[in-house]
Amino acid sequence: MKIEILNNISALSEHDWQRLDRQKSVFSNYRFFQCLETSCSVTSDKGWQPHHLQLRDQQSQVKAILPMYVKSHSWGEYVFDWAWADAYQHNNLPYYPKLVATTPFTPVTGDKLLSKDVGLSEIFELLSQHCQQQQLHSWHLLYCQNSAHVSQHQADDVYQRNTVQFHWLNNNYGDFDDFLSNFTARKRKNTRKERQSIIQQNISVRRITGQDINEKELAFFYLTYQLTYLKRGHTPHLSFEFFQSILKQLPEHVLLIIATCNGEDIACAWFFYDDKQLYGRYWGCTKSYNNLHFELCYYQGIEFCIERKLSLFHPGTQGEHKIARGFEPKLTTSYHWIKHTGFKPAIKAFCIEEQQQMLNYQAHCQQLLPFKSTVENSQ
Repeated sequence: MKIEILNNISALSEHDWQRLDRQKSVFSNYRFFQCLETSCSVTSDKGWQPHHLQLRDQQSQVKAILPMYVKSHSWGEYVFDWAWADAYQHNNLPYYPKLVATTPFTPVTGDKLLSKDVGLSEIFELLSQHCQQQQLHSWHLLYCQNSAHVSQHQADDVYQRNTVQFHWLNNNYGDFDDFLSNFTARKRKNTRKERQSIIQQNISVRRITGQDINEKELAFFYLTYQLTYLKRGHTPHLSFEFFQSILKQLPEHVLLIIATCNGEDIACAWFFYDDKQLYGRYWGCTKSYNNLHFELCYYQGIEFCIERKLSLFHPGTQGEHKIARGFEPKLTTSYHWIKHTGFKPAIKAFCIEEQQQMLNYQAHCQQLLPFKSTVENSQ
């Protein structure tokens, strides 16, 4: 197959993209990527140079599309390789630029390779050759839905990494109380106490879907979004224009939840959703209140999933506090290749050890879930 490099989303055919997109997720949608680029949220100046790859067969038919970026840093990826970059720097070697396939700033598992008949592992060698030709030091496929069969030959060069995220699964619950009925008595009491504290603080909550979000509400959301980053000493990844574009292009995939106290909006949480899943993405507040983060980012999302009959709620990466609220530990998978032969043994050993650590961590987290035991459920 022949690889074509396309340095902006407009060079790709939306028809071909949607034709090859099997997942039909909001984060695999052509227009989501388009909003990122047209709003200047991903640019070479920000360390995210679009470098989308299009694969054609001998008949010049587009067989696969792989949205990628040439990165000059590791921000906004959530599969952390800072230690690798530090090791390179310690040895006076360049770690960047690198080539990354991901939905920018979105640690959600999905089909990174858009294709109906090209397997993920089939492109490993092509990507490695491409990096050699383009003077790129590594490639990284993050949060892959596509199952890759890594051959023994490939395993010497391509390394799998796993991380743990916490997801809420909808077991056909009738309402929030039905969900809580599966908790142990103590955990159920704690959750109800957290939710009751919102009412006691005179806080009300409203949910607004994309087409009904007005300019004032969008402006308030972006203010809180900025505050969240500024509190950590960072600038926001996404521009205000990105969210404006999303509301125009994909309003049917947006949920905004706003909390109000004594007539004043005080906090909000931004979600994306599709026919099957809800994705919690951004949270911010102008004032702090007890348990408000849990209410807006988790409990309201769970209720929304139950009402809409969505099967899974992905509340964002990391956060062990999610376990006590019924979010289960799930493994994610990424694939990595580096060019420098001297670092291959150490990085391979690191990935193998990390995989075992993640399995152990997942098992440990599983033991901390608030659900009744099988014996309790059978009584």
